[in-house]
Amino acid sequence: MIKQRKIELLAPAKNLECGIAAIDHGADAVYIGAPRFGARVAAGNSLEDIAELVKYAHLYHVRIYVTLNTILKDEELKETEQMIWDLYRVGVDALIVQDMGLLSLNLPPIPLHASTQMDNRNAEKVKFLAEAGFRQVVLARELSLEQIRKIHEAVPQTPLEVFVHGALCVSFSGQCYVSQACFGRSANRGECAQFCRLAFDMVDADGKTIVQNKHLLSLKDLNQSEELEKLLDAGASSLKIEGRLKDVSYVKNVVACYRKKLDAIFKRRKEYIRASSGEVELAFKPQLDKSFTRGFTNYFLFERSQDIFSFDTPKSLGEEMGYVKEIRGNYIVVAGVKPFNNGDGICYLDERGKLKGLRINRVENNKLFPAGEMPRIKQRTVLYRNHDQEFEKLMQRKSAERKIGVTVCLEENNFGFTLTLTDEDEVSVSLVLEREKELARTPQMENLKNLLGKMGNTPFEAKQIEVQLKENWFIPSSMLAELRREAVDKLLVARRLNYRQELAAMPLTNHAYPQKELTYLGNVMNEKAVAFYRNHGVTSIAPAFEKSPTADAVLMFCKHCLRYSMGWCPVRQRGKSPFKEPYYLVSADGKRFRLEFDCKHCQMKVIADRK
Repeated sequence: MIKQRKIELLAPAKNLECGIAAIDHGADAVYIGAPRFGARVAAGNSLEDIAELVKYAHLYHVRIYVTLNTILKDEELKETEQMIWDLYRVGVDALIVQDMGLLSLNLPPIPLHASTQMDNRNAEKVKFLAEAGFRQVVLARELSLEQIRKIHEAVPQTPLEVFVHGALCVSFSGQCYVSQACFGRSANRGECAQFCRLAFDMVDADGKTIVQNKHLLSLKDLNQSEELEKLLDAGASSLKIEGRLKDVSYVKNVVACYRKKLDAIFKRRKEYIRASSGEVELAFKPQLDKSFTRGFTNYFLFERSQDIFSFDTPKSLGEEMGYVKEIRGNYIVVAGVKPFNNGDGICYLDERGKLKGLRINRVENNKLFPAGEMPRIKQRTVLYRNHDQEFEKLMQRKSAERKIGVTVCLEENNFGFTLTLTDEDEVSVSLVLEREKELARTPQMENLKNLLGKMGNTPFEAKQIEVQLKENWFIPSSMLAELRREAVDKLLVARRLNYRQELAAMPLTNHAYPQKELTYLGNVMNEKAVAFYRNHGVTSIAPAFEKSPTADAVLMFCKHCLRYSMGWCPVRQRGKSPFKEPYYLVSADGKRFRLEFDCKHCQMKVIADRK
C-alpha cells in the first residue's frame, strides 16, 4: 500500500469575489483577511462575506483560513477573542496567527497555523510550534530544499506550508522594522509602507557614489511552478500563492496554472493526492507572465544566484514580447513571435534604465500604432506586455467550472423506482419514486440516461450513469427530471452536513522555547505574550520594537546581499570592492541606512544611520 499525503494548493483572496474565483479555478484552500488584525490592513473582510465564502468552499471540501497574523496590544485582545469566536461559529477552518498572546485567550477549538511572520527558519523553532499545538507551520520564504527537508524530518506529522509564487519580502518576515522606524507604520501590525520598493543611492564610507537611483532592495517575484515535485518530495504539504492585495484576474490565472501542474504530478505520483474535491475545466490557457510580475526567481531554493533582484523597477514588467526593430513615422516595427492586440499596455526600460510605458491604439501585423505621442525608443529595446487586453477580457468572463463527479444509479423496487446519487467523496443520497410499472412502447434506455445526466447549473457532473431495470419500463420525463432535481438538492445538503470542521483545542504546554532571551526581535507586544514565553522558559523578554524603539536596532535582516550583487562577496566570489566600507543606502528624502554584512550567517543587515 502506498502511503498517501494530501497536498493543498493554498490561494489568496482579497475579498469574497477573489475567494470564489480561487475555488472555481482549483484551490484546495483559501486564505483571507479577518475583519481586523490581518497582516494586510487594506485587505480586511466582513464576517458576512467570510461566512458566504465558507459556505461555498465547504461544498468542494475546500478549507478557509483567516489571517490574524499581527502582533496585538493588550487592549485589543478582548475584541480579538470575540472575533475569533465569531469566525469559528461561521465555520472557518483555521486561523493564521503571529502573536503568542492569543494562546492564553479563551479560544474555541479552532486550529491555529503559525504564520511566516513568526520567522520559522529552522527545525528547532518549528518543532516547538508543533509541540505547542500549531496544526500547520508557514515556513520562511528564504529556505532551501535541503532546509525544508530537514524541518520535515523533524516534524513529519506537521504539515509545512511553503510559498511558491508571488511577491518576495527582502527582509525575513516578521523581522522587518524599517517601515515602523521611518513612517510609523508597522509591518507586524499590517501597515507595511513598502520601503523595500523605493529607489536609493548606494554610497561608500567616503561618500563616493556606487549606484545611483536604483531599487536596490526590490526583489523579483517568486515562481516555483517548475519545482513543485521537488518541494513535495522535500516535505511541503501546502503550496502557498502570495497575493492578498491582487485582483481577481491574477488569482484566476495563477491558481489555474498551479492546479494544472499539480494535477499532472498526481497522475504520475500516486503517493500525493489533492486535498479537496471536484475537477476544474478551464476556458483559457493559464500563463504566469500575463499576471503581475517583476520577473521571476527561484530565490534560494537551490543556491544563491544573481537573478533574485529587480533593481531597475519595482513595477510589473509582464511578458517579454520582442524588441524594437525600427521607428517609422507614427508606428513602431517590432521583431518578435508573439502577437499584440489593440489596447495592450507595453512597457520598456529606456537608456537610463527607467521604466516607460505606452498603450497600443492599433496593431497591423508587426506594426504598433501607439495612443498619443510617439515615444522615443532606441532600436533593439526589449518590449514587455504588462496588460494583455484580450487575456483580460477572458478573465472578466466565466473562465472556469469546477464540477464534483457523481455516479447516478436508477433501479427498480417493489413500489416503483429508486434513484441514487453518489459523489466522488462517497456521499450518497437515495430517493424513491412510487409508481406502478408499465412497459414502454419504444426503447427507453438512451432517454433515461440522457435525462439522468443533465446536472445543469449545479456543482455536479454525472461521470457514470447506471440504469438497472429488468424491463423496458416507462417513466415520464417530467417525473424523472423532478426526481433528479430533488436528488441533487439533497446531495447538496448532504455534502454540507458531511463536511467535518476540524476541532483542535490548543493544549496547555510548558516545553522549553529555543531561546532563553528575547530581544525586540521576539515581537512581544502584550502581557499575554510575555506570560506565554515565561511559561516556556524564557527568562529575559524585551518589548516589541513598535512598543519601545531601539535607536541602534537592525531594521532589516536580508538574505539578499548587495555586496554579492555587485560581485564583491569575499566568501563566494572572492571579489574585492574598489569602494570603502561601510556602505550606505540613501533614500530620496536624504535618510541614510548603514549596511552590515554577516558572512557567518550569509545575511545583510540594514541599520538606520543616526550620525
